[in-house]
Amino acid sequence: MSTNGRAAPLSVALDEAECIALLASTSLGRIGTSIDAMPVVLPVAYAVHDDTVVFRTTPGTKLHAATLDSVVALQADSYAAAHEPEGWSALMQGPTHAITDPATLAVVSELPLGRWAHDGTYVALDPAIVTGRRLQY
Repeated sequence: MSTNGRAAPLSVALDEAECIALLASTSLGRIGTSIDAMPVVLPVAYAVHDDTVVFRTTPGTKLHAATLDSVVALQADSYAAAHEPEGWSALMQGPTHAITDPATLAVVSELPLGRWAHDGTYVALDPAIVTGRRLQY
């Protein structure tokens, strides 16, 4: 029991495959990186393609400068309403690179990435570490 009289949340670790499937089930996350030696977390629209996170950045933006050819973390989550007390959080960490291969560009240009960076660089986050938790209250 927690100190407020309610049961403490149950937290269950998820395997990599389940984390990637959960990341693929949503399209808005947060990128954690560093700008000028300071930590920063920025919102990003993304999609999962072949177990890799893909997003777009616009040259000249903080997101572009901070994430291209860097090591970053992408976190996404989903939590139900109070009457359905469960949720999940997944984190993918790894290096990023610009997608430049024409065949790959043709595929990722069809991904539903939203309109945030419609004329930008496609960036891939290669999964080095993928972790997550399912929470039940």
